[in-house]
Amino acid sequence: MNSMPHQLVLATHNKHKAEEFQALLVGSGIDVLTLDDFPSVGEIVEDSDSLEGNALKKAREVFRATQLPSLADDTGLEVDYLHSAPGVLSARYAGPNATYTDNVRKLLHALSGVPAGERGARFRSVLGFVTASGEHIVEGICPGVIIEHPKGTSGFGYDPIFLPTGYNETFAEMNMEVKNTLSHRARALQQIKDVLLNYFRSASGSLREP
Repeated sequence: MNSMPHQLVLATHNKHKAEEFQALLVGSGIDVLTLDDFPSVGEIVEDSDSLEGNALKKAREVFRATQLPSLADDTGLEVDYLHSAPGVLSARYAGPNATYTDNVRKLLHALSGVPAGERGARFRSVLGFVTASGEHIVEGICPGVIIEHPKGTSGFGYDPIFLPTGYNETFAEMNMEVKNTLSHRARALQQIKDVLLNYFRSASGSLREP
């Protein structure tokens, strides 16, 4: 595939993530591609000990393979009482093949008996952007607390036990539109949008503001 000034490769096969980025950049003239468009890239192992490391590793490998501006993310839940665990291991906290339910159950067990005032946590999403001219990292953070019992059926992962600061509903109880305005991913996306627009504007000389 030939390089186009307004093409961006998102280092994922996740269609939901691609839709989020497209929605953020609608009207800008930036075309968001995914790894589905580049089957030769293959699976990228996330083996870094940090969210930043995983995001940059994925973006670097995709840029190396496609020679197109590449963007990748990694997200984790950091719990104060557990010294920021599960963090980078959030998706596999209960083991390599853990389900969302397995991870939630293990986390609640680890916090069993811990009072509300010591259950502070944050979701953190890191985005790595790699181009021929350099690399850029941004992060989005949503603070909150871990409640004692799951509530809600929407969302995924730790959403049923995460109560964001200033709200009385968990992410899993929340209207999706509301969640998307305050979530860690939304905050990271808003930050990276300016970076992307500035990059493509300088690369092509013209770009529409979404």
